[in-house]
Amino acid sequence: MPQTAAEVLPRIALTMGDPAGIGPELTARLLATPENLHKAEVYVLTDATELKAVAAEVGVDVPVADEPAPGHAVLVGSGLSGPPVQRRTVSKAAGERVMADLLKALNLYRTGVVDAIMFTPLNKASLHLAGMHEEDELRWFAKNLGYQGTTSELNFIPGLVTSRVTSHIPLKDVAARINADSVLAAIRLLDDVLKGSGIPAPRIAVCALNPHAGENGKFGREEIEHITPGVEAARAQGIEATGPHPCDTVFIKARNGDFDGVVTMYHDQGQIAMKLMGFDRGVTVQGGLPVPIATPSHGTAFEIVGKGVAHLGPSQHAYDLAVALGRRNRQNRR
Repeated sequence: MPQTAAEVLPRIALTMGDPAGIGPELTARLLATPENLHKAEVYVLTDATELKAVAAEVGVDVPVADEPAPGHAVLVGSGLSGPPVQRRTVSKAAGERVMADLLKALNLYRTGVVDAIMFTPLNKASLHLAGMHEEDELRWFAKNLGYQGTTSELNFIPGLVTSRVTSHIPLKDVAARINADSVLAAIRLLDDVLKGSGIPAPRIAVCALNPHAGENGKFGREEIEHITPGVEAARAQGIEATGPHPCDTVFIKARNGDFDGVVTMYHDQGQIAMKLMGFDRGVTVQGGLPVPIATPSHGTAFEIVGKGVAHLGPSQHAYDLAVALGRRNRQNRR
């Protein structure tokens, strides 16, 4: 009998992140949790030797199979074979392994094998040594997918999500990138992802750029000329968006449950608040791409590699989000 939509399991490509950091041990612990292997078909970019060694180090057992089977992971091999990478160290070799695995994960999506991708933490310095020179991973993903639509890093903590109109650019360039179209695009992207995560009618706050939301033009006109028209355009499309809100108070209201999501104008406007509210629970989604891609928001934590103390919470949240978005993506593709 054909599966119903509710019975269709999403298929997730899972990479071990930077092999020099805590990514491999987080991966093994995720896969050793029985519930996780019943939520999705998981295709892991490693081989049996590597996974067994990591699992033994952290004291867990990971059930594997050659084909998808309930409660088992499928090992599809790394995108790059070679000698082990030196741990706790920034290196070109680590960056090359990460990029090869991510390219293989993208190919698994292109060929219809998976519906979403999750990767454990990366190290930007190693990626740079290996040749990733885009603004961030999101632009690298978009380039390799040939995708030219709207993209934004989305940051999740339980109960709240942010998107950005601008991201990894100098502050001096932010105002020039803000216009009604870019504001509308960030609102629409956040609304779509929130709906995909299970919220039918998201409540979205949009930040101002200037102090006191510009105070009627006294401190800048971006709110009047660009941000307000973007919010109005979103509301005309049926999106429950409000603003521009002063950015020094909007996260207090969001923390109290008034909003499901906040659109910020630049990177730190949202990241400082989100990390204060939920650093140990944060997840980043590479928003706007045709394939959902999720990762924990923290780094590779070289100082605790192999000690068995890495907090699994953000990786678990990233996995659960990849499963939810992957399920929606698979249903849409079917």
